[in-house]
Amino acid sequence: MKKVFVGMSGGVDSSVSAALLKEHGYDVTGVFIKVWQPDFIECTWRDDRRDAIRVASELDIPFITLDLEKEYKVGVIDYMMSEYKNGRTPNPDVMCNREVKFGAFWKWAKSQGADYIATGHYAETDNKNLILSKDASKDQTYFLWTLNKNDLEHVLFPIGHLTKDVVRSEAEKRGLYTHAKKDSQGLCFIGNIDVKDFLKKELGKNIGNVLDENGEIIGHHDGAIFFTIGERHGFTITKRRGDIDAYYVIKKDLDNNTITVSTVSPTTKKGHEIILEKVSFVDLNIEEGHYEARARYRAPLVKIELIKNGHGWIVVSEDEGLSPVSGQSLVLYRDNYCVGGGIII
Repeated sequence: MKKVFVGMSGGVDSSVSAALLKEHGYDVTGVFIKVWQPDFIECTWRDDRRDAIRVASELDIPFITLDLEKEYKVGVIDYMMSEYKNGRTPNPDVMCNREVKFGAFWKWAKSQGADYIATGHYAETDNKNLILSKDASKDQTYFLWTLNKNDLEHVLFPIGHLTKDVVRSEAEKRGLYTHAKKDSQGLCFIGNIDVKDFLKKELGKNIGNVLDENGEIIGHHDGAIFFTIGERHGFTITKRRGDIDAYYVIKKDLDNNTITVSTVSPTTKKGHEIILEKVSFVDLNIEEGHYEARARYRAPLVKIELIKNGHGWIVVSEDEGLSPVSGQSLVLYRDNYCVGGGIII
């Protein structure tokens, strides 16, 4: 009997994952991963852990609490803070997956004799490939692009072939306590807090000016480092142009603590080149060629060409609409497969 440790967050997805694995004959152990939390956030992990314990009891499986506070603080929070301070916009969920869920968690599970680890991610695997979830609205391959074939050998995604509605239905059918629990929104693991609110608490506000394309002051904001190119919320416009409601961030100046906005959303044109760093591919033998890509979660896929040069990998857009942002992940797809990605420079 294959032994699998399931990361149980106290939510419905991981609850159903554990249930399905047990029903398929695996030796299942539920694991709640405890991570670092700042003092100013209302403690929710104990409630989530309590929910996970209750489900483990309902499933009659062993339950363990794994403390990965240090790994999370260094690999996710410190990384995120450093990126924002340098004017970039990172994907903390990507690093959470790489460093914690499929890094430190697997390392520990392997030392305990596990054959696999499993999570409630909406994705599928097939012959060590990463496949989009059946539920396109919930697909999480964008946050899993750092996984390669070596990782996928010991990773299971039990609900990747299901839609969210079906997952909840399966939980209710089994009488699982979490069947109606709302999905958490916010920073990976920490809970229901907006990333920008978290950063303001940690780094403090720094009131600055909002400029239009001509350099005129038309509003104010809480700190240039908190903004992402293309963002249209979080700042205040005091001098509007007629009936125009939408303004998009097109530039930020950390030295002068200003952001520049436009009424036109920034987007790439055909032929735009994007340089990637920290590139990772599911198949290490990936070739240059034509793929599709997205530069933010749930964004429409855009046709691109992947080119290798002496310094690394370059993506050339073959259509408009990619909207790359420094520090964000650009993830590559072909057919129904996620083939990898990189960090936009």
